[in-house]
Amino acid sequence: MAIGPEERKLITLVAKQYYFEGRTQNEISHSLNISRTRISRMLKQSRDMGLVSIRINLNPVELSDLGQELKRRFGIRHALIAIDHEDEDVQRAAVAQIVADHLDEILADGMVVAVGMGRNLGAVADHANSARSRACTFVSALGGTNRIGHKLNSDHICRRLANRFDGNSEMLYAPGYTEDAELRTLLMRNDTVQQALTRARRADIALIGIGDCKENGYMTSIGWYSPVEIARARLSGAVADLSGYDFLDIQGNRVALELGDRIIGLSHLDYARIPNVIAVASEQNKALSLLASLRSGVIDTLATNVSNVRAILAIDDGDAASSEGKRQA
Repeated sequence: MAIGPEERKLITLVAKQYYFEGRTQNEISHSLNISRTRISRMLKQSRDMGLVSIRINLNPVELSDLGQELKRRFGIRHALIAIDHEDEDVQRAAVAQIVADHLDEILADGMVVAVGMGRNLGAVADHANSARSRACTFVSALGGTNRIGHKLNSDHICRRLANRFDGNSEMLYAPGYTEDAELRTLLMRNDTVQQALTRARRADIALIGIGDCKENGYMTSIGWYSPVEIARARLSGAVADLSGYDFLDIQGNRVALELGDRIIGLSHLDYARIPNVIAVASEQNKALSLLASLRSGVIDTLATNVSNVRAILAIDDGDAASSEGKRQA
């Protein structure tokens, strides 16, 4: 629905009071006699409309130290770290902006980027903005679903990224989820599906999300797994999923392999062969999931927030101390 001039003025006023004057959403709600829910929606609209561009800088020394420690411990190439923010949408925008800026730095003519799905990757596409064209191609790394909205599907994210960088996009014309392994096998044999996945497997860069394997989480909300199936995966040790369907325990080992047998998309081994896998997670409760993903050896670049990085390092320290204690005992 189009936004009229009066509504645009109101959105601008709300954004100014929140971002520049430092007023809380409750304060703005009371002063303008607008519901707190509508204020939150307007702040999101202000970012989507380009009225607000979020670029937040940490203390350079602290940022560098955290990033260097992540790279030293886990052998990753890049650590993209955003400052913490209590507002989930603002946090997602901050992480997305640094990923978009990083892509602008590393993308070159002829490169292929395999793209997953979800809110964090959708936000990257929304915040990407480049002053120069790149003859690169964004390809879907998995099929689609009508349960999450078009903007969060891999194919739509590919199109938006291609538009932002003046590149091309290629779709995977297949459902992301199938009811059983036999149907998946048949679809995977399809020539069109095989060609698309082969293209994605040969990517120079992959953009993926990291899930936290919760019974009420993202993958159950879109109907790919039931809460009972996720509970069983957790009982087998799962604390994370790569791109929604490759489940990992805290040591980065694959578990609950049967759940991946329904998905049309790149596998754990496929991602491991891609030179630069960029994992994006803005939520502040994903330290365990990110630690498992880092330990899997698949990730080359991690994009998240300060709280997650500190928690990752603290948990890893605790595991190391526990292992040392057992050896001495």
